[in-house]
Amino acid sequence: MTVLDSIKDSLELDKVDSHLHPEGSFSVEDHPVPTGREEIWRFTPLRRLRGLHDGAPLDGDGVETKAELPAGVTIERIGAADARRGSSGFVPTDRIAARVWNDASTIWAIDVAAEAVLDAPTYLTVTGTEAGVATATHVVLSVGAHARATVVFRFEGSATLADDVEIVVGDGAQLTVVSIDDWADDAVHIGHRHIRVGRDATFKHVDITFGGDLVRNDTTAEYAGPGGEVEMLGLYFADAGQHIEHRLFVDHTAPRTKSHVVYKGALQGDGAHAVWIGNVLIRKVAEGIETYEENRNLILTDGAFADSVPNLEIETGEIEGAGHASATGRFDDEQLFYLRSRGIAEADARRLVVHGFFNDLIRQIDIPELEERLAATVEAELDKNVSQTGESA
Repeated sequence: MTVLDSIKDSLELDKVDSHLHPEGSFSVEDHPVPTGREEIWRFTPLRRLRGLHDGAPLDGDGVETKAELPAGVTIERIGAADARRGSSGFVPTDRIAARVWNDASTIWAIDVAAEAVLDAPTYLTVTGTEAGVATATHVVLSVGAHARATVVFRFEGSATLADDVEIVVGDGAQLTVVSIDDWADDAVHIGHRHIRVGRDATFKHVDITFGGDLVRNDTTAEYAGPGGEVEMLGLYFADAGQHIEHRLFVDHTAPRTKSHVVYKGALQGDGAHAVWIGNVLIRKVAEGIETYEENRNLILTDGAFADSVPNLEIETGEIEGAGHASATGRFDDEQLFYLRSRGIAEADARRLVVHGFFNDLIRQIDIPELEERLAATVEAELDKNVSQTGESA
């Protein structure tokens, strides 16, 4: 029996009963071309996808990949038949993900040895070189049992990219993955990430999005055994005309598991649009779990808008705790008043509020050079508002 066959059999035995997470299929034909009326596509401007959702060829070579690997990590290009593909339990739930699965010409396998404790992060930098062609890539990241690692994915340059990323966290392992979308203004990126967390393993994902014309990331997580923990942190900054969309699905498939999701975004400029869809499914078997999801949006100027939809689907009452929160608003007048009453100019006060809004998430990355870079990027984004409107942020 092939890996693909075993995944299909597993699906038949335990289908996902979630209205926000359709049944998966590897066949492109099983996923109709979206019209925008579907629940999972209703917020996405399909006309700006450059045909990724329809029939645009995915055989472009519009990105270059560079890896920086510490000892204990290997990377290699693999074929479509390699058994590591599908090892995370990933099954495409939309047409673009299925197209990438079938058409990706570049497939990378990154392996972290069991019990390895890495002394430096692994970096995989994807640089776009051509936005006029559509490119599809697939990455399988496997972390052995009881290993400890940090992996950073950096996306930059101009590209039209659709990708699938599978992540397998072995039993007792600790993995942090940082994804940074810092594209040029003309880039389109549709990303899919699926994580399988082993018994008593810990996974932290930090999702950072600043650049691009349209970026839509779909991140899903499931558990291979009890005791697993998932933490998802997100930070995004949408400018005029930019569409940033994050869709998350945590599937509690084992008892005594935990998940904690916090995403924060700032928006400025006419037509800046952010979408956050959070969904947690607690299955009948998932007794004793804890989960919480939160999304906060800070609107800096007129003409920017955010859609935020948290969801909990609970099939058992035997849980430790479950909750969600969502808020979208402008500056806190009390915070601004407090700062200005102490002699701080209004422009500087507003900057301090924005930095404070993001700072608690930035500090949790625990990679000093990235923390400094992100703080500088937030400052640069605020400067954009000054140049666009002629007014202080």
